Amino acid sequence: MVGLSPSACLRRVQELERRGAILGYRAVIAPSARAAGFTAYVTIGLSRHSNEAQRAFERACIAAPQVRECHNITGAVEYLLRVEVPDLESYRRFHTDVLGAFPHISTITTHVVMDSAKDERG
Repeated sequence: MVGLSPSACLRRVQELERRGAILGYRAVIAPSARAAGFTAYVTIGLSRHSNEAQRAFERACIAAPQVRECHNITGAVEYLLRVEVPDLESYRRFHTDVLGAFPHISTITTHVVMDSAKDERG
């Protein structure tokens, strides 16, 4: 389509990868195939606003397989998480055992995803 041979296209793609313009490739797996029937977006407010508290919270999120995304955001709270678990009971356990174990959380607000009209994560 672009008027280049396959080898010329490959060289250009490899150069983009080498320069860091292409960060990687992903497979998009259906939620049902990864037992993620329950998705929630969770906002987290911290009681301590130090680098130490933020880094500790981020490490806890990285270690928790239920947390699929962790974003440090601006506004009334510090973090927005996307959490995927099999069901509501699994989320309750995550809420209690993972989030409840972190000492510097002051607020947790859960927004349960009922349906997604558009989702372009890849």
